[in-house]
Amino acid sequence: MKVSVIIPTFNEQNVIGDCLRSLGKQSYKGLEIIVVDDGSTDKTLGVVRKIKNQSAGQRMKIKIYEQEHKGPGPARNLGAEKATGDILVFVDSDMAFESSFIEKLVGPIVEGKTKGTFPLDEKVANWSSWWARMWNLEMVGTDNERRLPLGYGKKAPVFRAILKKEFDKVGGFEPVGYNDDWTLAEKLGYLADGVSGAVVYHKNPETLKDVWRQAKWVGRRRYKLGSLGKWFALLRASFPISLIVGLYKSLKFKKPDFIAFKLLYDLAIFYSLISYIFSDSNAR
Repeated sequence: MKVSVIIPTFNEQNVIGDCLRSLGKQSYKGLEIIVVDDGSTDKTLGVVRKIKNQSAGQRMKIKIYEQEHKGPGPARNLGAEKATGDILVFVDSDMAFESSFIEKLVGPIVEGKTKGTFPLDEKVANWSSWWARMWNLEMVGTDNERRLPLGYGKKAPVFRAILKKEFDKVGGFEPVGYNDDWTLAEKLGYLADGVSGAVVYHKNPETLKDVWRQAKWVGRRRYKLGSLGKWFALLRASFPISLIVGLYKSLKFKKPDFIAFKLLYDLAIFYSLISYIFSDSNAR
């Protein structure tokens, strides 16, 4: 079965090269790589075009599409629309992969055992970064290189690979902000199956600027209680609550420096929510 790999990009000049080069080393042959640039203002497109020219005639074919800045959900939908593969694989530009990643990820789909999968072996690529480790404590709750949140079992709402006919049947992702990749499972009515051995290395934010930008994006998630949920999240990210929670987690994790990270992270969430509450925009 033919596989199309879809990568949304937005100002990813420092990471997209490693992502594409690792895809070029995949054991699964004949990959169609679709890069959808979501209005980058840096050199992302230049890096992609250079690698595309270098890879001409090799085992992967790179296609490039551009759109105005709308967020990763619409970018993935555009990539899926242009894809010619039987299976769609959705990855991020700050990922890199072991050579058997695609083969193992899509294996159960090719064999007819499932309609969609996600990798159980997702690791933090930049564990040496203090910011990356603190991000994992906040988002995953563990002090190790495992990047999947605790509670992730053998089924999850985020599809990394799915049959294109299934994706097309429900019209793809909804543009609801940070957790737009959950909307596909909601529309399909079933979850992705976990696959062992498909190893992916995913970067966490590794600088203050990266953390601020990503935390602002986290703040623009869809909240279960709608507007009320946003106001509750705003309260939770306020300084007094952030300080209390940060102190508690610092003691829990035995990481005194976590408190500084927590205050910065919640400040970015708070700032993002202020504009989000008074705006209908979910754009990144």
